[in-house]
Amino acid sequence: MPKMKSNRGACKRFKTTGSGKVKRSKAYARHILTTKTTKQKRGLRGPALVDSANMKSIKKLLPYLGV
Repeated sequence: MPKMKSNRGACKRFKTTGSGKVKRSKAYARHILTTKTTKQKRGLRGPALVDSANMKSIKKLLPYLGV
């Protein structure tokens, strides 16, 4: 049986934490930042965790992520 291929775009966007949860970066933090409030931009800093509702599709994209 050949190895399964990981989705290369997803590989670059998701990482696992030590406890096995999946980390992601937040959207809406790239451009048009002048119209966003400081509070909004502060909330977009740092990583977030992938919701349990999306875990099935993430596992399909990244079979070797170890989730």
